[in-house]
Parts: sequence; structure tokens; C-alpha cells
Amino acid sequence: MLMPKRVKWRKQQRGRMKGKATRGAELVYGEFGLQALEPAWITARQIEAARRTIVRAMRRRGKMWIRIFPDKPYTRKPPETRMGKGKGNVEYWVAVVRPGRIMFEVSGLPADVAVEALRQAAYKLPIKTKIVAYEEVVAGESA
Repeated sequence: MLMPKRVKWRKQQRGRMKGKATRGAELVYGEFGLQALEPAWITARQIEAARRTIVRAMRRRGKMWIRIFPDKPYTRKPPETRMGKGKGNVEYWVAVVRPGRIMFEVSGLPADVAVEALRQAAYKLPIKTKIVAYEEVVAGESA
């Protein structure tokens, strides 16, 4: 499971997921990617489930990149606990994902295999996603 080795502060405030992703919104490593269309907290378990699905669909071909990392602690108080007495304990880790963020990338695969792998991974995630492809645009070439 993905989680930080060490953090400066054990507990964080929730924050807001306003706006679109400014960083990580373009394909950098691969030819195909899975892009988020909604804001969400993606848990480390969901990232791992999607990763396993992609790896299985790729069948030891090509290469995969995970472009998100769960570095935000999710805290929770035990059930049937009265108010007060401080913030709850860290339950798990989440990655903050805004619309437009590329979460996974794959390359070195036929287009149909890559699209199918990312489509199956999208079922494991709690948000709407879209599969994007890197179009190699050759500008200014005329015969």
C-alpha cells in the first residue's frame, strides 16, 4: 500500500478541492492516460486496486506510471465517542485529485489493449474518468 515514509505533521486539516488541476494535467510519460473528471480523495487501496487491474490487463507488456500519491492522512474518531478530546487517529492515506489530473499512464502497448486496461481500472475508482491519448502532431509537413 502506498503511504509516505515520514511526514512533517501527523494530522492535516481537510482543505478544499476547488478548481481544476493545474499540474499533472498532461500526458508526460506514456501514450495513454486515465484522466479524472471530478474532484475526489482517492485512497491508497483504490490506487492499488486500479494498479493491479492495469498490470493484469497489460500481461507483462509495456510500462505503467502512477501519477498520484496518497500523502494526505485521513483521520477518524472511534464510533460512539463523545465530542471533544482532540482529533481522531489516522485511518488511511488519500491522494487529493482535482478534475483534469492524469492518474495513470501506460505505453508500449497496442491501442486496444491500453484502452481496455485503463477502462477496467476506471471501474475501481470512485469518480468519473476519461481515457486520453497522446496524438503525435506533425506540423508544417506538406508533400
